[in-house]
Amino acid sequence: MAGLLSGKVALVTGGSTGIGRASALTFAREGAQVVVADVVEDKAEETVRLIKDAGGEARCIKTDVTRAAEVEAMVRFTLDAYGRLDCAHNNAGIEGAVSNTAEYTEADWDRVIGVNLTGVWLCMKYEIPPMLEQGSGAIVNTASGAGLIGAPGMPAYVASKHGVVGLSKTAALEYAKAGIRVNAMCPGVIETPMVERLTSGNPGMMEGFVSIHPVGRAGQPQEIAEAVVWLCSDAASFVTGHAMSVDGGITAQ
Repeated sequence: MAGLLSGKVALVTGGSTGIGRASALTFAREGAQVVVADVVEDKAEETVRLIKDAGGEARCIKTDVTRAAEVEAMVRFTLDAYGRLDCAHNNAGIEGAVSNTAEYTEADWDRVIGVNLTGVWLCMKYEIPPMLEQGSGAIVNTASGAGLIGAPGMPAYVASKHGVVGLSKTAALEYAKAGIRVNAMCPGVIETPMVERLTSGNPGMMEGFVSIHPVGRAGQPQEIAEAVVWLCSDAASFVTGHAMSVDGGITAQ
């Protein structure tokens, strides 16, 4: 399949549903060979089937991004399967509990930080070395609009996503001259299973989420995927260290 990323290899974590699935499908549409990684293996396999049904090439691997050995194995799997790693979308993440800061539990805090922040760091730790050997690569880490502004009741999520933005900027500076670009994606409220879990049984909460978007609606996973794939393409060759808001105008207010 010809496209922006023809001949490239892309790795997507959290690729079983939502933004990750849309990203994996869009990478494939643009000609990349795709590895879909997720802790939910059957849903990752479903993403692979969707890619293949559309004429693309993909494989999947079960991966818990909080475990260094599994992340290392995920990158090795990608290299063994396709011989290189050009693009990585480190997207795996969880919303965690909803509770104010003083009531938040240590267990909830550790889990959210472990997946959303430590997981992104571990992915880059193992993705960057093969990119250094190639002399090129592009990484997009999923942060959030909550990585740029606060969100009451989600202290660990907000802290983790602010951390992803800072981590991405730091890695971008460290590897800019080595041909590796690193950017953060900061979505607004997107209609995904994560948001469905947050708003389940509370239609007023979803209405509230929609109301904070100047465009008057929530976003779609495909709208984020298009931006992620663009950032990984040569069309964005001069973009690194950027926290890109694709948020319907939330952070412009």
